[in-house]
Amino acid sequence: MPVHRSGMPHRLRLLALGTLLAAFSLLSALSAPPSSAADTPARGSARMGMGVLAHDGQAGTPHTGDATQTEGVDVSGYQGNVAWSTLWNSGVKWAYTKATEGTYYTNPYFAQQYNGSYNVGMIRGAYHFATPDTTSGATQANYFVDHGGGWSGDGRTLPGTLDIEWNPYGAACYGKTQSAMVSWISSFLAQYKTRTGRDAVIYTATSWWSDCTGNYSGFASLNPLWIARYAADPGTLPAGWAYYTMWQYTSSGPTVGDHDKFNGGLDRVRALADG
Repeated sequence: MPVHRSGMPHRLRLLALGTLLAAFSLLSALSAPPSSAADTPARGSARMGMGVLAHDGQAGTPHTGDATQTEGVDVSGYQGNVAWSTLWNSGVKWAYTKATEGTYYTNPYFAQQYNGSYNVGMIRGAYHFATPDTTSGATQANYFVDHGGGWSGDGRTLPGTLDIEWNPYGAACYGKTQSAMVSWISSFLAQYKTRTGRDAVIYTATSWWSDCTGNYSGFASLNPLWIARYAADPGTLPAGWAYYTMWQYTSSGPTVGDHDKFNGGLDRVRALADG
């Protein structure tokens, strides 16, 4: 006579229920948007130093009161209208404003920021957030110059800056090999000089530069370096540069978060503006 095991049907029901729940979880996961997509910012919202904290972290701030350095700020549409008088009165003497990104974005606050800094007495410049995965370097240089990134010899306008750093919208190196990245940067810089007569400043972080260009040293002789590092000192610089011209040292400063040091007195800031 067969033995009746009264617990078996209950275990089978639990097994079937578990299978159904697992299948439901799998379907839910497949239908939900990936977390990386949900975390990706909107195109145009990138700003100078956006990836520094996430990739390099923060390790203090520089000593204050160094008379050989001149305080500056960098701003973008993220800050909106800026209180330039407050910054001027706090000792900030130079500023860069984001003008463009790729070939699809212009800063809606550019006029208030770029002209406002100038009107309170600052020496000002404009920067371009590079997206090497969208269009060529030369194309983006033209877009930058055509939308506020030019230069004039008025003694108070700094050469344009190429902001080349981690891609906030995807792969850190924009899907490019190191040699292709160097070629893209070279194309931008060459076209910017053709259009303006000035060598653009390069803003970057040493770790990104090493990863994405192979620590290329060929731009150091012509292009001033603006280094990004949130620490007590600028640390090791990318290959070729014996010194930095500017240093973004924090994203949490007063009035405007992004604060910078110019490696020299105000006379050296004027000298860079003069060309």
